[in-house]
Amino acid sequence: MGLGMATSLLRADFDVVGCDVSTDAVSRFVRDGGRGAASPAEAAQGADIVVSVVVNATQTESILFGPNGVAETMAPGSVFISSATMDPDIARRLGRQLDSTGRLYLDAPISGGAVKAAAGQLTILASGSPAAFAKARPALDAMAGNLYELGESAGTGAAFKMINQLLAGVHIAAASEAIAFAARQGLDLRKVYEVITASAGNSWMFENRVPHVLDGDYSPRSAVDIFVKDLGIIQDMARGARYPVPVAAAALQMFLAASGSGLGRADDSAVARIYAQLAGVTLPQASPQAAPMS
Repeated sequence: MGLGMATSLLRADFDVVGCDVSTDAVSRFVRDGGRGAASPAEAAQGADIVVSVVVNATQTESILFGPNGVAETMAPGSVFISSATMDPDIARRLGRQLDSTGRLYLDAPISGGAVKAAAGQLTILASGSPAAFAKARPALDAMAGNLYELGESAGTGAAFKMINQLLAGVHIAAASEAIAFAARQGLDLRKVYEVITASAGNSWMFENRVPHVLDGDYSPRSAVDIFVKDLGIIQDMARGARYPVPVAAAALQMFLAASGSGLGRADDSAVARIYAQLAGVTLPQASPQAAPMS
């Protein structure tokens, strides 16, 4: 998603310097007209806007304040757009810590996947000070199809994203359960997909993820371990709030089962394979052109 966001910024005539743990991603970005850097600190040198697209809070904190972090090389008064999904309390802490250096922090988790990132059509769930929004707005406009301004302090955007992730994880698990149950009933799975997507039981996740199962292609668009992380954060948040989330807890167990069986880096629709194993049924196999995860 980070590559797509960076190329969207290039299309909007920003001067973009990219840094990534994947040298292939940086090379692709340079071929697209961007500039590459060897470290986050180098990439952010003198920058007015820094966009961080990493997996979690630990990586975000390292990008900001770790060795070769950006907090000291960003321009004074610049804005850090944090796109990782994380616990709202951590987003608030990172925001306070960066604000103390004279830079601005925008809590801005994203939704939409790599395709929408490349098209500049992400949904961005943002919160932060008016100054942070003002500084970040040109970049946000280049990356977002839907921009939601959700409050004046970091953490609110993160909280909204966790509600989304609760629903997304539950819906993926439910879609996986349903399609494997359909296989157990001996139904034509492609016909099941046709019928359900035209019926009240449909969900965005059923419609989006079940084709991966029908093709037997578990190449990761979004990985199982993403939801191990995110549903785990939801459990921690709910426990602290003394709020029950039994459906999310059940979904987490299925993602944990998939991860524990070696599917952590496979597409999150691979949860269906766990249901299939439990039911003793066979799901469609990949075509010769597909590249399934083992």
